[in-house]
Amino acid sequence: MKTKTVVTLAAAGLALTSCYSSGPPRQLPTVQQGPSIEGDWVDPNGIASSFQGGTFTTRTTDTNQVLASGTYTLQGDRLVEINMTSLVRNTRQKVNCALVTPSQLNCTSDSGAQFSLARRG
Repeated sequence: MKTKTVVTLAAAGLALTSCYSSGPPRQLPTVQQGPSIEGDWVDPNGIASSFQGGTFTTRTTDTNQVLASGTYTLQGDRLVEINMTSLVRNTRQKVNCALVTPSQLNCTSDSGAQFSLARRG
């Protein structure tokens, strides 16, 4: 190897090692997750809804009878799309909800009906 090549490689290695810091590793900022809708919710009529791992279920509070079930997907950190089947009416419906506070969901069905859900407990 020529002397010039050896000197160039040595200089490049020295330049690279000068970029290395022996201090403690730098902490990356924590990514903040949006509020979760997971858990139990209730409407003003006492109908209970549950959001668990992508599954949505609505039940009566007195007999615990399933009224509707389906799936939900988050459309951002505050918007939820619910695709459900009403077992009472035997119809499918899409509902869009906005998490307006950590304890309140305002929802509108594809037929235009509006309702709110409040987080339980």
